[in-house]
Amino acid sequence: MERSLPVAVTRRGFVVCGAAALAGTAMVPQAASALDLNSARALIDRAITDVNSVINSGKAEAAMYKDFEKIFARYADVPTIARSALGVAARSASSSQMSAFTKAYQAYIGRKYGKRFREFIGGRIEVVDARPLKSYFEVISVAHLKGEAPFDLRWHVSNKSGKDLFFNIIIEGVNMLASERQEIGAMLDRRKGDINALIGDLNAS
Repeated sequence: MERSLPVAVTRRGFVVCGAAALAGTAMVPQAASALDLNSARALIDRAITDVNSVINSGKAEAAMYKDFEKIFARYADVPTIARSALGVAARSASSSQMSAFTKAYQAYIGRKYGKRFREFIGGRIEVVDARPLKSYFEVISVAHLKGEAPFDLRWHVSNKSGKDLFFNIIIEGVNMLASERQEIGAMLDRRKGDINALIGDLNAS
C-alpha cells in the first residue's frame, strides 16, 4: 500500500517530476481544429475557479479530496493521463483492467494532489496568459500563497478526446506526465508487473 508521496512532490513540485520533456510522446494529444486559444484559456479559467473555491471552502479534508477528484474528472483527459502513467504495461492490459485502473487512478490523483492543494488555503491561483505550443495549447497561471513568492503553473490543453481537456500540468519545470509515469512504473515494478495488485493498492492507499 502506498501512503507516502515521493520527495519530489512538494508544494512547488507536487505535479503533477523530473523530465522537462513529456513522458511518452505517443500519449501527447494532437491538435484538433475546434480548439483555439480562447477556449483553452476558458477551460483552465473554469478549472481554477473550481480549485480556488474548494481551497477556500473550509470543508473537511475528506470532502475536499472528493471535490478535487471531481475537478480532475471534469477538466482532465483522465484516460490519456492514466494510460501514460501505466506506460508500456497499458499495451498488455485488458480493457477491463484499463477501466479499473483509470477509475482507481482518478481517485488516487484526487487524494494525492488534493493534499498538496490544501496547502494553498488562504491563497489563490490565477490565469495570466495562454499560447499555442506545438500541437496543443499552454495556459499559464500563477499561484499566490501567503508568505511565499508567486510561482508558475502551466496547463497543456487539447481536444483529441473530443472535448477541451487538459492532459498535463507543469509547475516550474516539474512535469505531471513524467512524474506519474515514473512513480506508477516503480509501484508496478514492486508488484512484479501485477496490474490487478496495483489497482487494489491504489484503491486502498
